[in-house]
Amino acid sequence: MIELLADHAGTREQVAAVTERAMAGELDFAGSLRERVATLAGVPVSALDAVRESLELTPGAAELVAETHRRGWEFGLVSGGFAEILEPLATSLGIRLWRANRLEVAGGVLTGRTVGPVIDRADKAATLRRWAAACGVPMVDTVAVGDGANDLDMIAAAGIGVAFAAKPVVRAQAPFSIDGPRIDAVLDIIDQVDTAAGRTPPPA
Repeated sequence: MIELLADHAGTREQVAAVTERAMAGELDFAGSLRERVATLAGVPVSALDAVRESLELTPGAAELVAETHRRGWEFGLVSGGFAEILEPLATSLGIRLWRANRLEVAGGVLTGRTVGPVIDRADKAATLRRWAAACGVPMVDTVAVGDGANDLDMIAAAGIGVAFAAKPVVRAQAPFSIDGPRIDAVLDIIDQVDTAAGRTPPPA
């Protein structure tokens, strides 16, 4: 998300370099987010519409959401990206649980700051626990999927933690790993874990 927005500020190369280091765990996420968002100062709010229209779902993402809903499970999105872009995407997929950073706007342009707490790795893990408690789901029955260092606490907290198309630091620490290209391959991991635990996976 942020790199697409940075296109409108002419700072994509700079932002992409910081993003890469943050996802690899080389930089503090909150500090790196502030640094990257600061480059967006002056970008018109209309750029958010352009970014939303240019986003492409990861292969298998819509199918994963649909299948989890078919099985009667909850599905949540927690992102270090931005609510202004994530919310309509979540709504279009029927996802009611979502959380992301918010961009500050003044006079129809981005100020280069966010509003409220930064969604960092600790917040992602706390969000997973909070959603599980609200839904009455034991943590052992939760699944977390991520690709960057910002996801490591969440992956560690989940009953099943999966690195998807992830940075090396995440693949090294996650119990399960999928190189891609389809994210709905996570369902195979869940079914395998259920089978090994003596639980019968849902029918296809």
